[in-house]
Amino acid sequence: MNNARSFYDSLLGELGQKRIADLGDNGSIWGENSPSFFVLKPANDAPASVGNGVTISFEAPTRAAIDAFHAAALAAGGTCECLPGPRGWAPNAYAAYARDLDGNKLAAYCFSPD
Repeated sequence: MNNARSFYDSLLGELGQKRIADLGDNGSIWGENSPSFFVLKPANDAPASVGNGVTISFEAPTRAAIDAFHAAALAAGGTCECLPGPRGWAPNAYAAYARDLDGNKLAAYCFSPD
């Protein structure tokens, strides 16, 4: 859990979020002023696993924040899933993809032209 906390502290800080609650060995919660992202120990006591076809997405305020999010993910030990850049699926779409320390796929996106 401590590795996940350090990882998400670094990259979510680039999106203006901070850790707002710790639940001991059960997990932590991040957000701006209210909870928006949780990392929790599975309630059924089964091992945590990566969801195939699942992407955890975070809205970013700017393209620069997405670039910083991606760089922070890699610096914290994550892996690149797709470099930051424009996406053709929506006007002005810009996104980056990375995998966290456990292999979960993460995305940061915005629809800003800047």
